[in-house]
Amino acid sequence: MTVRTILVMGGAHVDRRGRIAGETVPGASNPGAWFVEAGGGAFNAARNLARLGHRVRLVSPRGGDADGDIVAAAAEAAGVEDTPFTFLDRATPSYTAIIERDGNLVIALADMELYRLFSPRRLQQRAMREAMQAAGLILTDANLPAETLAAMTGAARTAGVPIAGIAISPAKVVRFQESLSALAFLFMNEAEARTLTGEAPDDPADWPKALRATGLAAGVVTRGGRGVIAFDQESAALVVPPDIPALGDVTGAGDSLASGFLSAWTGGATICEALRHGVAAAAITVRSPLAVAEEMSRTALADALSLVPDAEILS
Repeated sequence: MTVRTILVMGGAHVDRRGRIAGETVPGASNPGAWFVEAGGGAFNAARNLARLGHRVRLVSPRGGDADGDIVAAAAEAAGVEDTPFTFLDRATPSYTAIIERDGNLVIALADMELYRLFSPRRLQQRAMREAMQAAGLILTDANLPAETLAAMTGAARTAGVPIAGIAISPAKVVRFQESLSALAFLFMNEAEARTLTGEAPDDPADWPKALRATGLAAGVVTRGGRGVIAFDQESAALVVPPDIPALGDVTGAGDSLASGFLSAWTGGATICEALRHGVAAAAITVRSPLAVAEEMSRTALADALSLVPDAEILS
């Protein structure tokens, strides 16, 4: 498949991350430092895809404030074509997280009310219809309302354009439930997969069957260091990530995995090779303090890929 433009519609907001300097002490004041950058599952993936050489267009709601300016600047820096719905009297969505010294998430708060205004009616506008029909791939995330995701996946199916999704969180992945059968791939972690299936298989080979039973034809499940599973209608594969000697921050790792996977898949790679590319992209990101590593490129991905083992065929 040759992709002229990847159309990304979903979360593009501001991430505020507080990193604890020492051992985490619950219920107490912990010394640390704040870091602010643009974020959002769809937007993180969009910037990675642009840095991997793809032409990417972003459509997302945004407020008319300084946080909106941060998002716009990040899109320009990554080479993403930025075409937001701007609400001058509203605040740009934000995500605030507390990160442990080792890079793992303690807790987060998401202020995402503005995304409710990305309604199905927006998709009926002529410019949006034309953008969807012209795209080679559509990528979205569960920051958007369920009814919008259903309308979007339905329109993509009618147009014959593959559409992929990013689950975002266990609380939000259920917004894809009515759309699962229309997705080319859904990218999720194990907690999000459990929410969809109501199951928690110990054997990685059991995940594809459980997820196919929900109506999902193809997907990717991350499981930390225990390996990442990818499956489609015919097969399933597992790749165990390489050891990362210096963990920067796990924020954005799943989004970069989706980017690396889709970049390879749109170029005609099998799910085994696409999964290896996804794992390599995630390895670049977790070594960076940023949710989207500035060093992400085709060259960096090729170097990281040399450290990723071959996929194990599960079925």
